[in-house]
Amino acid sequence: MAMDPKMLAKMGINVETFGDMNAFGDPNWYQAFNNPGYYNKTHKELRAKVRAFVDEEVTPNVFEWDEAGVIPQQVYQKIGDMGLLPISVGRPWPKDFVGDCPLGYEPDYFHELIMFDELARCGSGGFMWGLAGGLVIGLPPVLKWATPEVKARVVPEVLSAKKVICLAITEPTAGSDVANLKTTAVKEGDHYIVNGEKKWITNGIFSDYFTVAVRTGSAKDGMKGISLMLIEKTMPGVNTRKMKCSGVWSSGTTYVTFDDVKVPAANLIGKENQGFKMIMNNFNHERFALCAMTNRFSRVCMEEALKFANKRKTFGKTLVQHDVIRWKLAEMGRMVEATHAWIESITYQLQTMHKQEATMKLGGHTALLKVQCTKVFEYCAREAAQIFGGLSYTRGGQGEKVERLNREVRAMAVPGGSEEVMLDLGIRQTKKITEMAQSLLANVQTQAKL
Repeated sequence: MAMDPKMLAKMGINVETFGDMNAFGDPNWYQAFNNPGYYNKTHKELRAKVRAFVDEEVTPNVFEWDEAGVIPQQVYQKIGDMGLLPISVGRPWPKDFVGDCPLGYEPDYFHELIMFDELARCGSGGFMWGLAGGLVIGLPPVLKWATPEVKARVVPEVLSAKKVICLAITEPTAGSDVANLKTTAVKEGDHYIVNGEKKWITNGIFSDYFTVAVRTGSAKDGMKGISLMLIEKTMPGVNTRKMKCSGVWSSGTTYVTFDDVKVPAANLIGKENQGFKMIMNNFNHERFALCAMTNRFSRVCMEEALKFANKRKTFGKTLVQHDVIRWKLAEMGRMVEATHAWIESITYQLQTMHKQEATMKLGGHTALLKVQCTKVFEYCAREAAQIFGGLSYTRGGQGEKVERLNREVRAMAVPGGSEEVMLDLGIRQTKKITEMAQSLLANVQTQAKL
């Protein structure tokens, strides 16, 4: 016998739901589980706003955009008009450059988590990276450390979707090993002359601005000889070539060359030879965004597989009636839910810690969380593909999302720090924090004895 929702509510039983209520298809607080206390009315409003936009204007079109290799400018502009772009570059809201938040409140990190999570429901890494792949990592260094003149000229245009920015660090011979990059910037009077190559640069083909890591010191200086500077596409000597990759086709993965590019010294971001610190400072937020996107991709794989398994029949019964299929779905569900709980935990720390504290304490944890997210994504993409069978090997149609996401696993597992580098970093960073805590405790105990 069905229970009356009003009666259940009077009994104190949570009956509030949002979405399609497919098992594990959304975070559990969407599905009548108690709100953990992170979310209020404004978070729910943003959730509904972004979901409506994605369902109506993004999901029906991402296949076409992916095949075309580009997201229409009007889509990017609409997201800018909705006030979503400034949410993606960290806290606080950049009021000095874009005015008050049009949403009517000061967004926090949980608003950002919801925004990335809901946008990623479209099941397209190309769309997510085309929208945020350059902005999330390319603009924060400018916003934090560029000269007031550069900030005033660049930030408003980028956050209003009039111009595009990207981050250019990776080179043909230097990926996670940032300290060994080879692109040089030689000071000549009031300019730098930049020469070198950058590879796998997200949004590069569309970008007007490049936040570029260059070597201003000697090769033997390693990380101590790296600087950041803003290079503009209109500067002579800047050339871009779109790369053909396995996935994220609409994000504009690019090979960039700098041939005697004359860059004003005023375009230096922060201090000369201090770029490595700024790059490291930027990583926590970048990996947070990647984790939010990636775990939703895992959910999409699981949800699509569940819906398909409930209607596809083999040997006289639906797929979901086979023990082995339920086992696959259960494995996906437990992994996705556990990972989301960890993401929420990190989000809470970002929200409540001092920035310096977060930079120091969370580096190892965000590195390990990224590995968790991409390994879960790899598992879910594979198992969802197995459930869909041949449909997951066909572009378009019922298996569209699973086929696309299966191709894009590596795009999440390698950029932002490969799994192997992240695992090593996670242990080294947490070991360092442990040693600092032990040293602090020893000092406290020594002083107490005096």
